[in-house]
Amino acid sequence: MGRKFRRAFFISFLCFIILYGLIGYYTVKKRNPDVTLGKNIENKDEILFLVLGIDGNDMTEATDVRTDTMMLAKLNFKSGELSILSIPRDTRVMLKSGEYAGKINAAHKLGGAEESIKTVKELLDIDLEYYVKIDYQFVREVVDLIGGVEMDIPFHMKYDDISDEPPLHIDIEEGRQVLDGDKAIQFLRYRKSNDGSGGYKEGDVGRIKAQQEFIKAFMGQVLKPSNILKSPMAISKYYKYVETNIPMKIAFKGAFSGRKIDTEDLNINTLPGEGRYIDGISYFIHYEEPTQALIKEMFENHILN
Repeated sequence: MGRKFRRAFFISFLCFIILYGLIGYYTVKKRNPDVTLGKNIENKDEILFLVLGIDGNDMTEATDVRTDTMMLAKLNFKSGELSILSIPRDTRVMLKSGEYAGKINAAHKLGGAEESIKTVKELLDIDLEYYVKIDYQFVREVVDLIGGVEMDIPFHMKYDDISDEPPLHIDIEEGRQVLDGDKAIQFLRYRKSNDGSGGYKEGDVGRIKAQQEFIKAFMGQVLKPSNILKSPMAISKYYKYVETNIPMKIAFKGAFSGRKIDTEDLNINTLPGEGRYIDGISYFIHYEEPTQALIKEMFENHILN
């Protein structure tokens, strides 16, 4: 996959991980990370964690890459409430504890998931210690497994890049249709046509909004009883694309909360801000006051100080 298109991590698969992916991860790999639970999280009603999307083909190749997408997620075990905050990959932050400014997607390349967590903590002033890291290869097979995802495509998405490895071909007609795994990848990778037209007016923020529509459609499909029953088949096939430091006991609590999730009432937002060029580089600059208000609304129990 060409680097200029390594933008979109697929928000929808967060829900698959919550429902049964984490259990499969521990069951198949027989691994329980040695982590400090801190603040007795086993007795808490919710967990806050960072979702990192990478393009490394599997976790053994994912140590020196930028994140494609970053999301802050909160799951309430009792109510099943799922809150997701998308953080644009071009968000301008101070990296390495203030050593220099750069894009937030570089944090993982500089220090893996730990550096990404540290950077988000400093950006949003929240108490964060857990993460789930997933490779984009997860997408095609999961979508095919659940029978596709129905989406209303807003315009004809057409793009070709023969220099990509392998060559990239995107061709999705406008209108409502069921996307299979290949088409889902095309949809989530699309930015604009070869001549620069037909893209999202809001750039990456527009793509995030499209992903947020995708998650709702995906959730409705994955939560069907027939698809939940397919989870054992998915677990053994996809575990190599997942890495997490969430303790096994908490993973089980999260998985069993999945049945309570209301697909029509997901709390999904994007970091407030705007695109801006600084010294010739395109960044996403977050608005501090609206961001603080949104963090208080979504993650009040996890705010520091």
